[in-house]
Amino acid sequence: MATMTNTTTYRKGPAPGKIISTILRYALLIVLAALFLIPFYLIVRNGLASEKEITSPNWTFFPSTLHFENIQELFNDHEVPFLDGMINSAMIAVLQTVGQILICALAGYGLARIPYRWANLVFYAILATLMIPSAVIFVPTYVIVSYLGWVSTLQGLVVPGLFSGFTTFLFRQFFLNFPHELEEAGRVDGLGYWGVFWRVVVPNSYGIISALSVITFINSWNAFLWPLVVGQDSSAWTVQVVLSNFLNAQVLNLHELFIGAALGILPLLIVFFILQRYIVEGYRQSGLKG
Repeated sequence: MATMTNTTTYRKGPAPGKIISTILRYALLIVLAALFLIPFYLIVRNGLASEKEITSPNWTFFPSTLHFENIQELFNDHEVPFLDGMINSAMIAVLQTVGQILICALAGYGLARIPYRWANLVFYAILATLMIPSAVIFVPTYVIVSYLGWVSTLQGLVVPGLFSGFTTFLFRQFFLNFPHELEEAGRVDGLGYWGVFWRVVVPNSYGIISALSVITFINSWNAFLWPLVVGQDSSAWTVQVVLSNFLNAQVLNLHELFIGAALGILPLLIVFFILQRYIVEGYRQSGLKG
């Protein structure tokens, strides 16, 4: 007689220690996310409040009345041209991003792929520029811009930021790891360095290009000291300089300052959320280890 034995297997659940660890991890992430969002909440809350509610000692989570007319008041303020500042910041950020990516990509590819006698010397010279504090070259750069007559002009605000040693370094690191086989295939088709760069390398480098474009755009949009010194005329003010004029020794306009700050960071949030995944991908492709 054959006997049948029923065996029952029990699936073990996660260990209690692992559950506690997961709960603590998510709790920590929630706390950090809340701390990260507090400044954005304060900007929006105060931007839609009246001047009295912003300075009132009796704090409320939201104003009793949302003053959306603060937005219209901001754009109608003739003493502080906020709309012109937004336009100037957009033009400067776009031009600097396009120009810097183009120049630094060409420089990085030349350093990584085109053999010539002084390649290493040029590369070390570029690295040396990363060790020089920006405050050291600020005055000489301003003297040159002033000598050229570029004060309060678009070229004076854009041209000094068209090259970056750090961006060139990242492009060089990426192109050093670029597959040689793709470039050789282009040369078989009769392409030179210029043709290979535009037809083979660039179409396969959208990750690093997008990542560095986002970083460059954000840095250019947030620049304050250089636009403040060079943009001496109000027609050349950027959004950061405009916002600083709502809070000085003569003026204390908090509600316009906060609503202007909220509108000023809106383009950055849009760009960041659309292209955020390229930032990590770009650093990974650049070959940096951290």
